Amino acid sequence: QVQLVESGGGLVQAGGSLRLACAASGRTFSSYAMGWFRQAPRKEREFVAVINWSGANTVYADSVKGRFTISRDNAKNMVYLQMNSLKPEDTAVYYCAATGWSSLKPDEYAYWGQGTQVTVSS
Repeated sequence: QVQLVESGGGLVQAGGSLRLACAASGRTFSSYAMGWFRQAPRKEREFVAVINWSGANTVYADSVKGRFTISRDNAKNMVYLQMNSLKPEDTAVYYCAATGWSSLKPDEYAYWGQGTQVTVSS
């Protein structure tokens, strides 16, 4: 069982940066791949980034590649999403999630946080 709590969202101007954090409970955190997803109003939840259990491997959506960086600290049970050069189209609720393997599909994630709102103004 893993419980996830996101933080770090907010309102930022286009071109700005935010760092999202996800705090995980549970002694097995380091065995999970961790993903970030986002959902904008009237849109489906979409994949943003995933990091494997060790942090050695990452995958990004094309829309955020080169701007966002996912990382994790297994000693602290934390996963992060550094978001730079933010655009208005990045506005969404951002969720962290845990799964047994690196996946781009939200249906393959067993545990989810409650989400944190990111709003990018033009």
